Amino acid sequence: MNKLIIAPSIIAADFTHLADEIAACESAGADWLHVDVMDGHFVPTITIGPLFTEACRRASQLPLDVHLMISDPDRYIEDFAKAGASHLIVHVETCPDLIGTIKKIKSLGCAAGATLNPATPASSLDAALPFVDQVLVMSVNPGYSGQAFMPEMIAKVEEIRNKLNALRSNAHLEVDGGITVNTLPLMYKAGANAFVAGNAAFKHPQGVGQGIKSLRASVAG
Repeated sequence: MNKLIIAPSIIAADFTHLADEIAACESAGADWLHVDVMDGHFVPTITIGPLFTEACRRASQLPLDVHLMISDPDRYIEDFAKAGASHLIVHVETCPDLIGTIKKIKSLGCAAGATLNPATPASSLDAALPFVDQVLVMSVNPGYSGQAFMPEMIAKVEEIRNKLNALRSNAHLEVDGGITVNTLPLMYKAGANAFVAGNAAFKHPQGVGQGIKSLRASVAG
């Protein structure tokens, strides 16, 4: 399996101290910064766009893991690539030609990821799996931070890990939603290697640095 990756979700940060929050993530050894883009259409919440992504890029050299929870992502992927995204993740539910979208993302110099909502079966990704650089499994319904982890998604991670192994794929298998020191080990054992954490990182009582370190230590040894 690929190495353990902790990707704090910047949407949970204090935006009035964004650069400081990002610096704290770097100091604590975060591997990626996860950027949740929501449009108020595909999901009910409206969050951030390319300008915010560009600000994160100016503040950090960490890979920006940009998750497009938006309708018609093909219309915007070039904007996010230009803004400094390292990875662009699109939803199978919003891409009529998922393989074509994946190839377009790669042509822009970004790693290409595919994700699926909890109700969407893992089989919906089968055709695209040979082309992706990462798969993101949502362990909550997307749209809001702080939701409870859905344990039934453990089986989905196991299923996708088995499919990736059968393909001898080096793609990262990422999980987003309700990730804590208690749930991360469950998903790690199931085969995930990359973990998005919002509140568990930024709302830790001892600060984001300790939050990240605690998440990593939950599977140490």
